[in-house]
Amino acid sequence: MGSSSLLPAGLTDDEDIKVMLNGSFLWKIKSRRRKKERFYRLQEDGLTILSERCFKRARSKQIFSIMHIEAMREGYQSEGLRKHGRYFPETQCLTIVFKGRRKNLDLAAQSEEEAKRWARGLKKLMAKVEAMSQREKLDHWIHDILHRADKNKDNKMSFKEIKDMLKMINIDMNDIYAYQLFQECDKSSNDRLEEHEIEEFCTLLMKRPELEELFHRYSGQDCVLSAKELGAFLQDQGEAADLAHAHRIIQTYELSEKAKQHDRMMLDGFMMYLLSAAGDILNQEHTNVYQDMSQPLCHYFISTSHNTYLTDNQIGGASSTEAYIRAFMEGCRCVELDCWEGSNGEPIIYHGHTLTSKILFRDVIEIIRDYAFKHSSYPVILSLENHCGLEQQVTMVRHMKAILGDMLLTQTLDGQVPKELPSPEQLKGKILVKGKKLSDPVCDPENMSFLSDPNEEEEEEEEEEERVLRRERRRSSHSLQEIRPLQAKDAAQLCPQLSDLVVYCQAVPFQSLAQALGSQQAGQMCSFSESKARKLLKESGNGLVRYNAQHLSRIYPLGLKMNSSNYNPQEMWNAGCQLVALNFQTPGWEMDLNHGRFLVNGRCGYVLKPSFLRSRQASFDPESGRGPGHRATLQVKVITAQQLPKLNDKKSSIVDPFVRVEIHGVRADCTSKQTEYKLNNGFNPRWDETLSFQLRVPELALVRFVVEDYDTTSCNDFVGQFTLPFISLREGGCLAGAGQPRGAECAAMPVLPIKGQHWQEGPCMGGVGAAARGHESGFGGCVEKWRGPYSSAGLSLCHQSRQPRA
Repeated sequence: MGSSSLLPAGLTDDEDIKVMLNGSFLWKIKSRRRKKERFYRLQEDGLTILSERCFKRARSKQIFSIMHIEAMREGYQSEGLRKHGRYFPETQCLTIVFKGRRKNLDLAAQSEEEAKRWARGLKKLMAKVEAMSQREKLDHWIHDILHRADKNKDNKMSFKEIKDMLKMINIDMNDIYAYQLFQECDKSSNDRLEEHEIEEFCTLLMKRPELEELFHRYSGQDCVLSAKELGAFLQDQGEAADLAHAHRIIQTYELSEKAKQHDRMMLDGFMMYLLSAAGDILNQEHTNVYQDMSQPLCHYFISTSHNTYLTDNQIGGASSTEAYIRAFMEGCRCVELDCWEGSNGEPIIYHGHTLTSKILFRDVIEIIRDYAFKHSSYPVILSLENHCGLEQQVTMVRHMKAILGDMLLTQTLDGQVPKELPSPEQLKGKILVKGKKLSDPVCDPENMSFLSDPNEEEEEEEEEEERVLRRERRRSSHSLQEIRPLQAKDAAQLCPQLSDLVVYCQAVPFQSLAQALGSQQAGQMCSFSESKARKLLKESGNGLVRYNAQHLSRIYPLGLKMNSSNYNPQEMWNAGCQLVALNFQTPGWEMDLNHGRFLVNGRCGYVLKPSFLRSRQASFDPESGRGPGHRATLQVKVITAQQLPKLNDKKSSIVDPFVRVEIHGVRADCTSKQTEYKLNNGFNPRWDETLSFQLRVPELALVRFVVEDYDTTSCNDFVGQFTLPFISLREGGCLAGAGQPRGAECAAMPVLPIKGQHWQEGPCMGGVGAAARGHESGFGGCVEKWRGPYSSAGLSLCHQSRQPRA
């Protein structure tokens, strides 16, 4: 338990891993002046790294898990190292990128060889984590919990240490019952549990009667599933039930070699299967791009970021190229670049008239080149907000052409004036520029192009922000001069070279829907503030739907939101708006919906709109929900949860969880219902409550599962959430997983399945489970991450029934 290595065979003798196990002194680089030498060492579990700094009288220790690492970069591949790493050769530098909102760890090794050892070793361990089975994850979790609970490191557990462990994993167990379990496992009767006894205690602790009920329902009294009995289980779930398929499942997930030889599945193997991707609520077809990608761009919802460069609020937050990387890795396909005059002739990007830090336009374009297509091959749109004069506009064009090369789209695909927007498939690997364009009498006979018009929608965002910023500056101790950007005299003009880069995304002023529907060219689009979009929705919702069936539209947050908060994106999707721009740096339910919307279609950043939002003769009214014929009933039976996280460090703190199920869609569908709360039970609360919903427009609906900690005296504490499209719910039982922490470090706890038909386990253990039944065809399944303060939040198992209504 204490020092035994969990490193897999094949890695124990690996030379790179040996270097990591021995440890190395590496420089931690935070700024030009702040370079700290720390000792980094891979722990015996093979999945945890300890960093240690020696002081004169004490030692400072920190740990992080390989499971929390998103990427490993070599060389000057982070903003921090590009700025502050020049004191070290590039070959000695590496960057560890963490999941969630934790900052990068920039390191420099003592030699090139040592840097390469750590880079290769980390990549091997990350690959191992990716390929870990549920059993390995369970073993690692148990090992980690026991190691932390074994205070004196004697590889034995006293009853006091056992009680501490129970509190650690959110169990408020009666002392008498806990001691009974302890004595039952204490075979040596010495008031200490040794290694095999501790394992038995954990097995009893994790015993799940709900799972056993399901297993015994099909296995009978012999407690073993034959291939035929497993096939009966699969058939009840509406899955392929032939013996060959059942045989493959047994050979893949059964843990006992002897049982495999006899083509049988034990309870543990059944559990492993239910927790695997094969039991995922996500239709496996949806893990890849499965939708038709050959329709015009305006027929898709497109993942879009607002003020992409910001990592915090829009008044004093930091601007960073890392924000673009994170947006791209989340599937974002439209990013924003606010371009201002910079010193030394180099354009900069930042939130003008504010105290936000500045980054070079050139550096951002280099990041776009390197990361735009790492996660998705479909087109990226650069939304340029240009405040530069003619000279630096030419510099911007020069950088884009030189750095992006053939990726940059500089003319229409066929060289002709477009009559219809091209498709994502046609534009694969291409970068489009959205911005203003000089008037062309051939392409724009009605002279709809523009340079500067104080009444245009495109300027509304800037005007709102400037009004607020003027008020903010009056209250601020900073002078106007300190935060006034460089202002070129010719900033209101547009150079022909930059104009020529705008091909399919030409920003034009909005006058009216009638005028836009009658006169706008295919490659022209409008931008609306959230308030303007809501007004259009109320006054002419169907007109906005028809406009979005032919043209792109971009929606952006009001500039009045100084904390960079977001608006409800669902309202805009209901009207078919494609580029619904949100502040990706601001977590909350709005971004939860955005993650849920773009969870499907391989997370490529493009999701095909329902057919009633793609027709130029659409009759759909997003306000009333009238138009499409499909209606549906959703029934969710919330059964149980397992291993919910502690929300604070107090040993006595145990959550009182309840589950809320929310529907986000057209106004008539928006509702929520919740279970009762369970007092002091974050380990295995059970509700067995059914929540029912009637949906007018299921094609647009998102289902959001939320777990909160009930509080009688203050607001409930957020535990975790998971959001997915209704049409991606897979029928049967399922399990939804917990996501990465919002900056907090916490050991991941594995979730065990409870009861139902289809199961899903998320990337960090713990989860929401759901079982759906019904007769509506064409529905897939999709459950992925929780947004939660810890990496181990989870609600495990709901039962869902879905049926169409007339």
